[in-house]
Amino acid sequence: MATSPLDRLRRICLAFPGASDVPAWGTSTFRCPKIFAMYAQPTDQKHSRGRPGVWIKAAPGNQEFMVRDKPERFYVPPYVGPSGWVGIYLDAGVDWSEVALLVEEAWRLMAPKRAVKAFDAGAPPPAPPRTASARTKVPRKATPRRDTPPARRPSTSADEAARRPARKK
Repeated sequence: MATSPLDRLRRICLAFPGASDVPAWGTSTFRCPKIFAMYAQPTDQKHSRGRPGVWIKAAPGNQEFMVRDKPERFYVPPYVGPSGWVGIYLDAGVDWSEVALLVEEAWRLMAPKRAVKAFDAGAPPPAPPRTASARTKVPRKATPRRDTPPARRPSTSADEAARRPARKK
């Protein structure tokens, strides 16, 4: 039984320290905690032209080179394309080792520097940062609520004159 492009992509992306698969916009996004790859559904004509694909963060200049060199394999995705991201079609003749290398480059561009250093050294990944829900919350002091604004003193013509700048003669 053949595995789907999403299953293969998920296996590649989740192999990196701190990577997670977070559903967003009706598809899988892979984060570390920033998005480094996003699956493009084949049923979505607007975002993937009806073909399965992945959008990845690319190093400056790589997008233009890849799209120009192999337009049948690479494309400029909508929304993030102007920021240098590149789309890779995952439906015909996919070189999964190349996809894995490109995904690794994307992960390196977006992952925390500590995680990249630990990955290069072969050390276990650093602990993920604590989220707000994991922290113990300290209750704030209750402040009195004002339902009405403070009363304003009616202004007089003397007050108005004091606020105006003096005229030059």
